[in-house]
Amino acid sequence: MKLWHCMDARSFRVLWALEELHLPYELEVLAFPPRSHDKRIFTVNPLGTVPALETPNGVMTESSAICEWLAEQHPEAGLGVAVGSPDRPAYLNWLHHADTTLTFPQTLYLRYRYLEDPERRQPQVAEDYRRWFLGRLKLLASVLETQAFVCAGRFTVADICVTYALSLGEDVGLAADFAPVLQAYLARMTDRLGWQRAKAAQRDAARAAGLATEAPAQLARAAVDDVS
Repeated sequence: MKLWHCMDARSFRVLWALEELHLPYELEVLAFPPRSHDKRIFTVNPLGTVPALETPNGVMTESSAICEWLAEQHPEAGLGVAVGSPDRPAYLNWLHHADTTLTFPQTLYLRYRYLEDPERRQPQVAEDYRRWFLGRLKLLASVLETQAFVCAGRFTVADICVTYALSLGEDVGLAADFAPVLQAYLARMTDRLGWQRAKAAQRDAARAAGLATEAPAQLARAAVDDVS
C-alpha cells in the first residue's frame, strides 16, 4: 500500500494505524496544501487532498474510514470492534465523532485564524469555531472520566481518530483549554510506540523530500505570532 500524506494532517491517523498494525507501506510526504504544491496528488485523488491510500482494491480518501477498514482487514490485531459486539455502536460513533464533530471545527479555526492571507482572516469566525470545538469536548471528557479508552475497554482505531483531533487542537494552540482528563488521555496515547514510530516515519520521509518537519498548523501559528 502507498500512503500520500502531509505532516500531521488527517492522514496521520492512517500512518499511525499502519504502524500499530506493523504493516508494510510506502510513504509519500507532500508539502501542504498538496493540491498547490504537488500536482501528482491529482492522479491519485481528484480532490487533491490527503490522505490517499492506494490499496489493491482502489484508493481510499477518508481517514476514519481507512482506519476502520485497516482494522477490519486485520482482526487479529484487536484494533477494531466486530459486528455484533455490544461495543460496536460506541466504536462507530467515536470513529465518526472524531472527524465530523471534533476535527471539522478546528480546520475552520485554523483557516480563519492562521492560514488565510491577513486581509481574509476572520477573528470572530475563528473564535466561534474555537468555542464550538471546546464545547464539543464535553462528551469525550465525560467518557474518559470513567474509562481509559473511548470504547471496548481497550485501544482501538477509534482512539487513533479521537487522539488525532486532540493533537490537532494542541497544534493550533487550544490544548491549554483541555480538561485535565483530556490532557492525560492525550499524553497516554502519544506515549504509544505506534504513535512514536509514525512520527519518526513522517519526519524521515519529509527530510528525504526536502520538506519542513513541523506541522503546517505549527508553522502557521509561528508565522502569525511572530508578526503580532
